[in-house]
Amino acid sequence: MAEVHNQLEIKFRLTDGSDIGPKAFPDATTVAALKETVISQWPREKENGPKTVKEVKLISAGKVLENNKTVKDYRSPVSNLVGAVTTMHVIIQPLITEKEKKPKGDDPKMNKCVCSVM
Repeated sequence: MAEVHNQLEIKFRLTDGSDIGPKAFPDATTVAALKETVISQWPREKENGPKTVKEVKLISAGKVLENNKTVKDYRSPVSNLVGAVTTMHVIIQPLITEKEKKPKGDDPKMNKCVCSVM
């Protein structure tokens, strides 16, 4: 029974409302490992799936989770209830390549102030 308290049932909610999981993870599992799970279990029929951990953001209880933290660091008191499943929201942010980055000097939205005294 003590083994149950060392694990957390997690399901990953995708932006279209579908889920991956639920699946049990030990408390020592890092957020980076959770992201690897999301990448490996991403539905093949969905377009634009993540390719690296850096593209995946996990949100739980309104917090963006950090890669070096563990499941235990983000455990809530509710997760200790029997049969409780924690939902983590998955956001995909594709990496911006060097080609896609704009030079800082060419921003047309930049405010330019012109004053004239009459």
